[in-house]
Amino acid sequence: MKKFRFPLQPVGILRTHQELKAREEFAAAVHAYVQVEEKLGRLRARTAELAELLARGRTDRFIAADAAALLRVYRNECQAVLALELEVAEAREKMQLKRNAYIDANRRLKIVQRLEEKARAHHSLAVQRASQEELDELAGFRAFRQLSLS
Repeated sequence: MKKFRFPLQPVGILRTHQELKAREEFAAAVHAYVQVEEKLGRLRARTAELAELLARGRTDRFIAADAAALLRVYRNECQAVLALELEVAEAREKMQLKRNAYIDANRRLKIVQRLEEKARAHHSLAVQRASQEELDELAGFRAFRQLSLS
């Protein structure tokens, strides 16, 4: 019997490469999202510290120039937080798009893999049938030879 040859093997190779590329892009997007999220966490912590300083400054001796400078820094930090929240949302959206692309590439690869498995099973069954036919033929020849010799 012929050696197994899967006709869609080039498609499988191509889809394997596409799936690998999509996985790497998804991993990079996740990494970028995590970095931006951590940066946002640090910025929020710094903003909370500034808010605490502002509140503490109101209970202690009030110096208008220091309070105005601190308030200006606090507002800048709050604006930076808002800008970074938008960046986090964009990174999350990009990560979701890359995730969907990876899932799609993986799904298309699995289709080819299932087709190959079915083709291999079909080929294996054909090989087993051909082998069984050969054994049956040999058994028939032996039986005929024993009958003719008796």
